Amino acid sequence: MSCPTAELQKKADVLRTTWQAYRARPGFEQFVEFAITQSSFAEFLQAKGLSGLHQTARDLEQQALGLFGDELSHPIAPTELGALDDRLQGLLQRIAAYISQSSHPLPDRRAGEVPGSDSDLGPARRIWYVGQQVSQWQELMLQLGYFGIDVEQHPPTAQPDQRDEPFIVLFDTQGLDAAQWTEHLRALRQRFAASKLIALCVPSDFASLQLALSAGCDFCFPQGTPQTTVMGKILELNGSEEEDPYRVLVVEDSLTATKLIQRSLNESGVESLAIAHPRDVLTTLHRYQPDLILMDMYMPGCTGVEAARVIRQHAEFLSIPIVYLSGETDVALQIDALRLGGDHFLTKPFNPVILNAIVKSKIERYRALRRSMFHDSLTGLLNHTSSKQRLDSALGTAAAEHVPLAAAMIDIDHFKKVNDNYGHPVGDQIIRSLAWLLKQRLRKTDIVGRYGGEEFMVALPGASSAQALQVLDRIRHDFAQIRHPFGGSWFNTTFSCGIASFPHISHGEALVKAADEALYQAKRAGRDRIVTQD
Repeated sequence: MSCPTAELQKKADVLRTTWQAYRARPGFEQFVEFAITQSSFAEFLQAKGLSGLHQTARDLEQQALGLFGDELSHPIAPTELGALDDRLQGLLQRIAAYISQSSHPLPDRRAGEVPGSDSDLGPARRIWYVGQQVSQWQELMLQLGYFGIDVEQHPPTAQPDQRDEPFIVLFDTQGLDAAQWTEHLRALRQRFAASKLIALCVPSDFASLQLALSAGCDFCFPQGTPQTTVMGKILELNGSEEEDPYRVLVVEDSLTATKLIQRSLNESGVESLAIAHPRDVLTTLHRYQPDLILMDMYMPGCTGVEAARVIRQHAEFLSIPIVYLSGETDVALQIDALRLGGDHFLTKPFNPVILNAIVKSKIERYRALRRSMFHDSLTGLLNHTSSKQRLDSALGTAAAEHVPLAAAMIDIDHFKKVNDNYGHPVGDQIIRSLAWLLKQRLRKTDIVGRYGGEEFMVALPGASSAQALQVLDRIRHDFAQIRHPFGGSWFNTTFSCGIASFPHISHGEALVKAADEALYQAKRAGRDRIVTQD
C-alpha cells in the first residue's frame, strides 16, 4: 500500500503544529488536541503500511496518553515535557529521512533474485529473504515469482547499503540464538520505516514470540509453519487495499455534543452523519449504511434504549454496533441498557481518544464479521451467494448505463485426480493459487467469487466477450505455468472457462447458465481452453 510523500508530510506538519500549540499554551485543551492528532497519525501510518514509522508513533502515543490527565495535570512537568519532545522529534526525523529517501529514483537492482515464471505480471514488488537457510526456501521464492514478487537473498550480517526499502523483509531465525536474532530484528526495524518485517522459524513458545514482536516484527511464523501459510500472508499483504472510510451515525439531540463528537471522529478520519430525532433512525440507516451508531441515552420522546430495541427488530441491523453516550453513572441502568440491544456504554464527558479507539475497534470487528458472512474462508473471494448478488447489482448498473458486461465460469481441470493423487491439502493450495492470480490480475471493479468446489465465477463490468476472452486467456496461460511442488517433484494444472455476456443475455441466472454451458463445451473440447457463447 503506497503513501504519497506529500500526504505524509502534511500529516507530520499537523502533528508538529499541535505540539507547538501546546508548548506555547500548555493547557489541557491544547494537550487533548495533540493527543487526538497523535492517535490519528499513528492510525494513518498503520493504514498506509508504514510499519516502522507506525511502531515509533505508537510508542509516542502511549507516552502521551500516560500524561493525558485532566485540567489540573497541565502543564506537565519539565522532565516529562522534555522526554515527550525528544520522542516526537525522533519520529519527525525518521519521517523526514524516509521522505528524503523516497524522493530518489529507485535503482533497478536485481542481483541475487530468484527467477520466477515467464508470466508478465506487471511491476514486481521486491522482498528480502535475510537468513542462512536459503535452500530451504527456494520453492517458496519460485512460487512467489509466478505472482510477480521478486525475492532478494541476503545473509544476516551483510545486507546491501541502499536507500530504497523492500516491501517485505523475511528474517529467518534459524542458526541464531535468541539474543542474535533479536538484535538483528531490532536493527532491521530501525533501518526500515515502511517495510513489513516477518520473522520465520521462531521458537513456538510464548516468550520467544513475545520477544520477536517486541523487537519490531509485524508477524511471526513459528517453527514448522507450512510454507504455503507464509506465502498466503505475503500475497495477502501484497494485495492489501485501503478500506472505505469508517462511517458513524450520531443520534444526539444536543447540537453542542454533536459538534464535539463529529469533530473528534473527523480528526481520526471517521466520517459521520448526525440526526437529532430517533424517529429518523431507520430511514437514515437504510440511506447512510453506517458501520456503527453512537446513541445518546436520553432524548425527548424516546430514550436510546427504546431506539435500540426498534433498530434490533430489523434483521439487517441486528449486528450493527450501538454505543451509548450518556451522563448516566448508575451501573444497573448501564447493564440494563447493554442487555437491551447496546454494545458499549461511554459516560459524558468522554475522552475523545478513548471514544475514537472504541469506535474503530467496534467497526473493525463488525466489518470482519461481515467479511466472514460474504466471503469464502479458503480463498477470501466472494462466496456463492455474494457472487450472485454482486452480479445482479452489476447487471442493473450495466443496463442503466448502457454498457456491456461479460460473465465467466472457470473450473480447474481434472481436479478430482489432483485430490486423489496428491491429497486435499494440495488441492486446497491449487484453489488458493488460482484465487490469488485472479485477484491480482483483474480490476478492483471486477467481481471474483468462488462459486463452489473448484469452480469460480468472474464478472467484468464494461467488458465485451472478446475483451474478457483476451484477459482471461492470458490468466489461463499463466496459471498453467505454475509448478506446484509435491514430494520433491512438481506438477502443473490448467483450467477451462466459459464466457457469456450482457446485453446478449440480460438476466443474472441466465447469464451464469450460459457461461456454464460454454464452460462444459470447453471441457468436452479437450480442456485448458475458453469458449464464448456469443
